Amino acid sequence: MSARKVKTRKRVIFAMLVFLLVVIGLAGIKTWKYLSIGVAVVTNNKIELKQSEQKRINLLLLGIGGGTHEGPDLTDTIIYANIDPNTKKVVLVSIPRDIWIPELEAKINSAYVNGEEKQKGKGLLLARATVEKVTGQQIDYALKIDFNGFVKAVDMVGSLDIDVDNAFDDFAYPLTGRENDLCGHEDTKIATFSAQIATGSASILDLFPCRFEHLHFDAGLTQMDGITALKYVRSRHAIGEEGSDFARSKRQEKVIAAFKDKIFSLDALLNPVKALNLIDVVNDSIETNIKEDEYDDFIRLARKFKSAAITSVVLDTGD
Repeated sequence: MSARKVKTRKRVIFAMLVFLLVVIGLAGIKTWKYLSIGVAVVTNNKIELKQSEQKRINLLLLGIGGGTHEGPDLTDTIIYANIDPNTKKVVLVSIPRDIWIPELEAKINSAYVNGEEKQKGKGLLLARATVEKVTGQQIDYALKIDFNGFVKAVDMVGSLDIDVDNAFDDFAYPLTGRENDLCGHEDTKIATFSAQIATGSASILDLFPCRFEHLHFDAGLTQMDGITALKYVRSRHAIGEEGSDFARSKRQEKVIAAFKDKIFSLDALLNPVKALNLIDVVNDSIETNIKEDEYDDFIRLARKFKSAAITSVVLDTGD
């Protein structure tokens, strides 16, 4: 194996450790609140955090949908994490992906892809700067993970046990690879259909039902493979409250928490060989700004966070 390949693999291993560090201890979350939880107060989209005597670490976690569907590089998940290494306390702030950013003339979930379009490799930098502006906090480290890589990782460690809070149905979950399927219609009708969609007289689901599938989840403990877990966290059109961004954020963190629990149950975080085998399957799905000379510090820190005191909030945009 070449030195360059070893270096690349090592980088990805420790990037995943940082990812785990962000979500460590999530299984201990019992309740969710929007605001006013003591250690995190959101006012005018600025986050004010208590400062410990030792420097806290601010991390940004981005989840990218990937795949071939429309907008594959738009950010589905944006989580700001403030970590106190001394007290093992973590504050997680889920940032709604629909926040409008005037400077970009677009929603915040487009920051990463806009940066990549301007210059390859600049997506993470622009996303980081944008979240800094929204939160009023300096971001020390950023990590982007492609959810398709996450699916592979879930399947490698086995299934995840997810406690589904509420049963729900989503009749408009997009099917990968069917984005442009005409569903039996002739090409000549597409212009008419496009006009109907633009005026709101018809929906894409009405005109092209073959592009979507019906998702149904029952309440209670559910065993999920990678694909099922991905559908669970990415569902956007569920009927009722589960169709909200708040519900999606909660589902996303449930899956991440279950993944964390599975990783620790396999001792993958503490076993370099197991970690290497796991990360090999998601080698192309992670991007981070962490430097090599910081790897050892993050390893030691990650090992401390098998359990942690977590406060989780969703940023209120004041709408």
